[in-house]
Amino acid sequence: MFSSVFSIRRWSPLRLLLTSGLILVALLGLNSAALAQYTVRGTVVDRETKEVLPFVSISVAGTTNGTASNANGEFTLVLKDVPRTLVFSELGHLRDTARVTQANYTTPLQITMAPASVALPEVKVNSYPFQLVEKAFRQLQSSYSRKFYGKAYYRQLTRISNEPTELQEVVWNVKSNPARIEGTTVAQGRYAAKQAATAFSNFSIYTRRYGLYDAGMDSTKSLALLSPNTVKNYLLELKGLLDQDSSTIAEISFETRPEIKYQSSGTIWINIETNKIVRYKMTQPNFTATSSNPNQQFKNPKLSVDMVFQPSSDLVSPIDHMQVDLTADLVTGTKTGTVPLSVTSFTYFYDTSTKATNIPYARASLDDRDLETIKATKYDPEFWANNPVVQRTPVEDEVVASFEKKGAFGTMVKKPQPKAGAQK
Repeated sequence: MFSSVFSIRRWSPLRLLLTSGLILVALLGLNSAALAQYTVRGTVVDRETKEVLPFVSISVAGTTNGTASNANGEFTLVLKDVPRTLVFSELGHLRDTARVTQANYTTPLQITMAPASVALPEVKVNSYPFQLVEKAFRQLQSSYSRKFYGKAYYRQLTRISNEPTELQEVVWNVKSNPARIEGTTVAQGRYAAKQAATAFSNFSIYTRRYGLYDAGMDSTKSLALLSPNTVKNYLLELKGLLDQDSSTIAEISFETRPEIKYQSSGTIWINIETNKIVRYKMTQPNFTATSSNPNQQFKNPKLSVDMVFQPSSDLVSPIDHMQVDLTADLVTGTKTGTVPLSVTSFTYFYDTSTKATNIPYARASLDDRDLETIKATKYDPEFWANNPVVQRTPVEDEVVASFEKKGAFGTMVKKPQPKAGAQK
């Protein structure tokens, strides 16, 4: 019945070796806080191409502390004490470690991660990726009741005409499962903004409500990749098998069939031994985006979601980090005309455990208002200064500085000093 979908394709013998490693240059400095802290700053780049590598997972062995490199390959991580071992994980490279000691904190560290190998099988029928996705879906269904509790650091940056117009940073108390966030409460928040053509009132909902599967919905009608309807709704192709950390990871590209009105495409990585999802990356063109301003409209909106799960030997892994991006052409309804708009959000999960808490987590609602929630939370500057996870990189410091120069407002922006002799 599915001969057109499952036709046999013969691969020529091919084995590809990813020769690109990583070079990390990090500067370790001693913070002058009341308690000694050691700040690791670095940039992750590809050894061969010298291009930066975004979203490499960097954890501190034996702790729940960690971070990920940003879109520019930069990262900042605070260690409460030394010596400590840093663990670097990224698809396409073998996991590696680096020992940080007090003796070398003034010396730049160079770390090269060994390349992983990718093999394309000689012969695989087209049904194979469908079988892998189905097994991953069943695994997700059976493990959906597993709960994880911890914190998540969320950063959102809006740009209009390539100029930053709003920056939000939030730390959530978060409850999640292996497929999605179930609920959050705001622990701390801060923001910087300037007058702009538009601003998003609840962009974080795309992070807090997006998931690979929802047990509360009728999966038989689902258009999601991970559902009983994969064969009916999607075209899949096995791109390769990645040998990584004694595991084999299948890289599978997907796209919705042409006759399906809902359109999306992307890549999913699945551990073929455990059926565990390692990473999921999706792009949805013609995303529905509307403005409360009747004179404005979004053209060519595109939503992208990237979910990465924590590397572990367990059959179930919590979310490690998420990125949600929206790009569009904003028709302003003014003399400015049409300008490019982008919103980028990144969420890093930390202090994650299976121990339940008494925190009243709230499910994301369309009525939520991100900025109002931040303003309603008492601002604690010491929290932001001393949090080992929440540290800006030099490029992000430049963004905040640009807000200050242009008269922005918000808790991140330094208040102007009163002029000499001015009355209070």
